[in-house]
Amino acid sequence: MANKYIVRRPIKDTASRVIGYEILYHGENALYGKEEPEKSAKVNAKVNEFAVADTIYGFLTQNSERVRGSLNFMTFTTTLLMKKVPHLFDKEDLVIQIDDSVIIHPLAMHFVQMFKKEGYRIAVNDFQFAPRYVALIDQIDYIKLDFARMSDTSLANLIEIANGMGKHCIACNVDTEELYQKALAYGVSELEGEAVAAKLASKAHDSSYLQSSFFRLLIAVSKDEPNIEEIEQIISMDATLTYALLRLANTVQFATRNRTTTVHQAVMNIGITQLQRWIYLLCASNEQGEVDEFFEEFLKLSFMRANFCAALLNHTNRVPIAKNDAYLMGMFSTLDYLIDAPIEVTLEQIAISDDIKNALLRREGPAGALYALVQRYEDADWESVTRLCDALGIAPNLLTSLYFECMEQADEIWKSVNQMGGN
Repeated sequence: MANKYIVRRPIKDTASRVIGYEILYHGENALYGKEEPEKSAKVNAKVNEFAVADTIYGFLTQNSERVRGSLNFMTFTTTLLMKKVPHLFDKEDLVIQIDDSVIIHPLAMHFVQMFKKEGYRIAVNDFQFAPRYVALIDQIDYIKLDFARMSDTSLANLIEIANGMGKHCIACNVDTEELYQKALAYGVSELEGEAVAAKLASKAHDSSYLQSSFFRLLIAVSKDEPNIEEIEQIISMDATLTYALLRLANTVQFATRNRTTTVHQAVMNIGITQLQRWIYLLCASNEQGEVDEFFEEFLKLSFMRANFCAALLNHTNRVPIAKNDAYLMGMFSTLDYLIDAPIEVTLEQIAISDDIKNALLRREGPAGALYALVQRYEDADWESVTRLCDALGIAPNLLTSLYFECMEQADEIWKSVNQMGGN
């Protein structure tokens, strides 16, 4: 069968706050025998659905802990419902999505109703004006509408009815700014798509931030071989940085027998790796030292991409860059959302190689292909993912496990820097 990929895509409310994630997996087409048209579609549907269900079931059994703690929208086939896979998740963490194949299956709908009574929330993909859909509306919490495909009249009518009944309407496939504005005008509750994932209310800093001590320190600690004297000098010249660093160094996590009283002692006790994380958090926080909820997602995304780029580099010999460069490529990929300045200007201030700059700006060269693979995986563009894996010599069956391992690492880093910044 085709390669299996699984990824999380953010779902946001109209204020650009993340309310949950859709778990997308590759292989939906195989469920209905579309890959082998010369055979009986009915037979293939049964065989392929069980094969895909077994793949997804196996993955979720091993990885359900990694997607806990957030609201996950996941599409369940009839087979997955009959296997009672939703019970792998707490009802607070899961929205059960169903589509037409489940709605027309009497036995599957019995399980949907059972899960609904147990307190699970239900969403319907590609909701339609049809009797079988309307008859279910009392059981539904979320109505998902394809804004790239449905007519304006159908969208307006469905959203009006749903809003009148207190249902959440999620605009899906919102991949352009035009569709984004249209969804807002129609009064949807939440949105999902490429344009939604990139949407941010405002930038964290103005362009003068590029000359700040925080940013110069970020550059200094990002070098392959950071110069400790340079780092100490930058910190020592800024009272805010000095105070924050000494405060951090004397927390329980880093405290030694004797109280840390100098910048040099603090830098040596904390170490470059933890210092990098703490500084990046400070650089992206607001003037009060707190991370705005609108920027938190992009900070976490930067850690995720950094880990993913570095991990993928271990599985290809066709990208001639250092692992640290791959990490920084992922880390700096969100700077255009965090700093109110052209990314070309921002990258000129950072001591990274031309290969990484060209990859971030134009997706050029092998490093550009690696960065493109990370982005296309996030977008669930499975055709491009397979093509880029072939070009980079990366085994496609590694991607899903690497992705979720890196997501887990990013969550741990985020907890760490939050604890460090909050002490």
